[in-house]
Amino acid sequence: MKVQMQSIHFDADIKLLDFIQKKLDKLETFYDRVTDGEVYLRLDKSEQKDNKIVEIKINVPGNVIFAKSQKSSFEAAADDAVESLRRQITKFKEKATAH
Repeated sequence: MKVQMQSIHFDADIKLLDFIQKKLDKLETFYDRVTDGEVYLRLDKSEQKDNKIVEIKINVPGNVIFAKSQKSSFEAAADDAVESLRRQITKFKEKATAH
């Protein structure tokens, strides 16, 4: 899957980008018609511990699936967002096959 990643107001480490890419590639095992995706990595300016935000948008034929997560690390936020996407893709696929 072709994924465009953007880190807003900071430079993301290549290890982090590879980690997110591998997680997103696993989504294709659940639904193989995913066309592309966009990932936005952001730091929240609040003083909270959970100030790292990951937003993922993936495109499937006829629909856009979106997930957002805010955690204390980008890895944890990416895990959470990808898990949410996995559930949404599974539900989308079940609806598509039911019709």
